Amino acid sequence: MKKSPLIIFFVLQAVAAWCQPLDRSIRPKPGPAPVINLGATDSFTLGNGMRVFVVENHKLPTVACNIEFDIKPELEGSMAGFKDMLSELLLGGTTTRSRDKLNEEIDDMGVQMTANDMGLSANGLKKYDKKILELMADVAMNAVMQQEDLDRMKEKTLSELETIKNDPDAMVNNVSAVVNFGRKHPYGEVASPETVKSITLARCTKYYQTYFRPNVAYMAIVGDITMKEVRPLVEKYFGKWQKKEVPVSAYEVAGLSGERPTEVDFINNPSAVQSVVNITYPIALKPGAPDIIDAQLTDAVLGGGSQGLLFLDLREKHGWTYGAYSSITPDENGGTFSASVKCRNEVTDSVIDAMLSDMRALQRERMADSSFQNAINYLSGSFAIGLENPSIVAQYAINIVRYHLPEDYYRDYLKNLQRANSGNMQESSGRYLMPDNANIVVAGNMDEVADKLTRFSADGKINFYDFYGNSAAKTGIQPPPAGLTAEQVVRNYIAAIGGENAINAIKDVKTIGASTVRGMAVTITELKKAPGKWEKLVDINQNGQKVNSQKMVYDGIEGFQYYAGKKIPFTGDDLAEVAEQSDICSFLRLGKYGVKLNLNGVEHADSNAYYVVEATYPSGRRSLEYFDSSSGYLVKVVRGLVGNSRTSTYSDYREVPGGGGYKMPYVITEKSRSQAITEQVQTVELNKGISDDEFE
Repeated sequence: MKKSPLIIFFVLQAVAAWCQPLDRSIRPKPGPAPVINLGATDSFTLGNGMRVFVVENHKLPTVACNIEFDIKPELEGSMAGFKDMLSELLLGGTTTRSRDKLNEEIDDMGVQMTANDMGLSANGLKKYDKKILELMADVAMNAVMQQEDLDRMKEKTLSELETIKNDPDAMVNNVSAVVNFGRKHPYGEVASPETVKSITLARCTKYYQTYFRPNVAYMAIVGDITMKEVRPLVEKYFGKWQKKEVPVSAYEVAGLSGERPTEVDFINNPSAVQSVVNITYPIALKPGAPDIIDAQLTDAVLGGGSQGLLFLDLREKHGWTYGAYSSITPDENGGTFSASVKCRNEVTDSVIDAMLSDMRALQRERMADSSFQNAINYLSGSFAIGLENPSIVAQYAINIVRYHLPEDYYRDYLKNLQRANSGNMQESSGRYLMPDNANIVVAGNMDEVADKLTRFSADGKINFYDFYGNSAAKTGIQPPPAGLTAEQVVRNYIAAIGGENAINAIKDVKTIGASTVRGMAVTITELKKAPGKWEKLVDINQNGQKVNSQKMVYDGIEGFQYYAGKKIPFTGDDLAEVAEQSDICSFLRLGKYGVKLNLNGVEHADSNAYYVVEATYPSGRRSLEYFDSSSGYLVKVVRGLVGNSRTSTYSDYREVPGGGGYKMPYVITEKSRSQAITEQVQTVELNKGISDDEFE
């Protein structure tokens, strides 16, 4: 059962009715750099080696505690992805508390507690400071991981991988990690279905028991507390934590060599009408480096928000993109530079050319005073906003000791920003902007884009990768197997979802799905009734309250959209599309809608093969339907092959209760240009006798 491609427009339209538009023609004037008070900081060290930092901030009656481990663990290897599982496994109970007991105590206090492979954090009201520290100590020392939690996390992760495998942003992120750092570095490891399936509870438990040790731990406590209050509590709850020698792994970043020539790394996304571009490479920049401020200012001038050179050039001057940004990220194990953009297929090479030219311009020319001052104001504001988060203040306290920074490093940050010299930034640009030594990673339509990018590669070649960063052959659509027809592919799909008899036995169906758009919860309710009635209701909720509701309906003859209090009829191609959408399974009745099919061939992506069927409608409208060659399932539909393309992806097929073997996708993602909405189906009801009154 296909979902309506109109839903992405419909949901965004409903959200827009609630959100106030911004006047982008009026740019806010930068304000003066704020004066920052980090609060008094004191520290002590427990007998087991844990360093503790106390930052007093009495503005609010709250306390935030953060534990961070200074570790360099071994690679995940064949179990890549297991560290991500620890976020839930660590909070699955302890030797003294069951999972339910632990969650109950956390919830009763209204405390927020999180965990990951590098530490723990919690924050709540001051009156619960004793209990917060007690619970954190229990998790740090006594966590007991459960197999059922791991099984659930693995299933969830596999579902997520299936959902995002056609996501161009995820493609670029994975390949960027691999080409920057390599698979022998933790930043270059990419989880795949094979590695996730191989993860064991023993591996997760061993990691916890090996690396969660006080002698490599830093604890920062920020809030309405004093050293006199908190020290006895820390000694009581964490003093018994046993120290142990922790192994230290060594990593090499081969790509740090400035002599490495520029290469183009491409991930084929056949249905894409736009490219996702990331110009990236590793850099030797550690936290607190002497030139860190110059590097940050260089980054801000190049791609720091709407005043950045990339934004002004690519969006404001040429209109090639909605936005273009860069980031220079320091890291003790390997920093990174990244400049990213999304653009139309036909201008991809022009965009890359402009991005490289902007990088070179900063290397050659002293920047304008206005750009330099804008960068200072941008960083000053970002720094001030970050200090509103107690966890960031706590992180600063840890950083000072962990990275051997001056005691006044953050207190004097704004002062040092103001002292920066624009002349030094040209030297910084020469050090950290490397347009001739970059990885140009692109996810896009190979047939329309790839060959145009060879001029950017030092050796004139394109390196092709799949979603997981594995080398892939340059492949387009291959001829179909001899004798296979589009009609046979569709028949295989019908059989895969339960067969014609099971589908025809469905007289009506109701699905309820959930999504999130711009931070708002969206509930999508869809009704269908044979032989051709349809309704879709979209409810928008913010902070638990309904703020908007929109509806589309088709009664078998006419269709309407109810928007902003108006009843707007569907006409032309939209009406024909809604009529087809009202069919519980239009693939059984394609002749009714005048659809002609052609099997274009076989397309290989993500180590899978897909049959590509082109559907042509009486109006001339066309779409491409992608069917998994092994499962038979419909996994993707691309509509509007010229210009404004819309892509629907379907995954997580499940048998519907009471459907006699009928299956449908429980995860549906709709994309249009740069917008995407993913719906997770919550419930499905069949043959409940839906009244015709619902479709009026």
